[in-house]
Amino acid sequence: MQQWLVVARAGFGHLMRAGGVGALVVSTAAGQPTQDVEGGKDHPLISRYAGSVILSDDVRTFDEFLIPLSPVTADAMGEVVAPAKSQRVEGKVTRIVYVAPEGRTPLEVIRSYEQELTKAGFKPLYTCVADTCGPKGGYNLTRMLNRPMKKYGNKGMFDFAEYALHGFFDDARYLAAKGTLPQGDVYVSLFAGRRTHAVPSEMLGRIHVALDVIETTSMDAGMVTVDAAAMAKEITQNGRVALDGIYFDTNGADLKAESSAAIQEVAKLLEQDRGLGLLVVGHTDNVGDYAANVALSDRRAASVIRELTTKHGVAAPRLRAAGAGMMAPVATNETENGRAKNRRVELVKQ
Repeated sequence: MQQWLVVARAGFGHLMRAGGVGALVVSTAAGQPTQDVEGGKDHPLISRYAGSVILSDDVRTFDEFLIPLSPVTADAMGEVVAPAKSQRVEGKVTRIVYVAPEGRTPLEVIRSYEQELTKAGFKPLYTCVADTCGPKGGYNLTRMLNRPMKKYGNKGMFDFAEYALHGFFDDARYLAAKGTLPQGDVYVSLFAGRRTHAVPSEMLGRIHVALDVIETTSMDAGMVTVDAAAMAKEITQNGRVALDGIYFDTNGADLKAESSAAIQEVAKLLEQDRGLGLLVVGHTDNVGDYAANVALSDRRAASVIRELTTKHGVAAPRLRAAGAGMMAPVATNETENGRAKNRRVELVKQ
């Protein structure tokens, strides 16, 4: 009996032989995952390697993703350095982390995906193996790809999902590919490696697979940048207004070009009311370190002020930056939609 990997392509799909024995076999060893994380599901375009279990998944309706196209290294302080060649893409980003069935190899998993993606019209952008991915068997590659994910919820000391890409891997393999589908360009980032890191111990020697699918859709058309009149009304009624249409790089404080329309409306608001002074307050979700989030939110607020003062002639004393970090959420941080609402910039009347 053969295993199968399914890729749905523009409304149709087919099955591909992935080799091995026993379809839909999962490990039954004590303490190891035997079922998907609650609510976990495959991407509608690219399914799992048969028999794999979803440890965690995450969907970001609009975000960016840096696709490595050359080895990933680290600086003298051990911090990951962006690869010399890379491609930054934006759109809907879906991350799914799997553990493959026992008895498989990273090569077998990668080849299965690679063959099926090729049949679906995807073109390879970059592949690497072990040290060709960067020093120490691609250790820095996994550090670059790693990000906080929802927990699997196992009862052990260490959560399977939290440590899914943490530590060292043997026979690490990576594939990046691009497909042009009717709905637009789709990018795939795929990592597979055998864990040599003994935390959690139950996953030692297992094949972990990290699949990212980036669909290059435009930003949500339902997002409306408030105009000066609407902002003035909201501030009069509530003393504050949240700004739609302000965008930053992930974990960065530089304003993206598409923020210009919202900034212009803030400048218009201040021009129309010369006596108005504002606190510009940055907010983040709860992902990451508390102090780092506060600092990031403060820098983002300062970027908004810098844009208003240097490009729109607003007097600096009328504005003051403040970073609230994760301290004042307006929605749950348990979902991506909620986290997106919490990542915001507000204007507060002084």
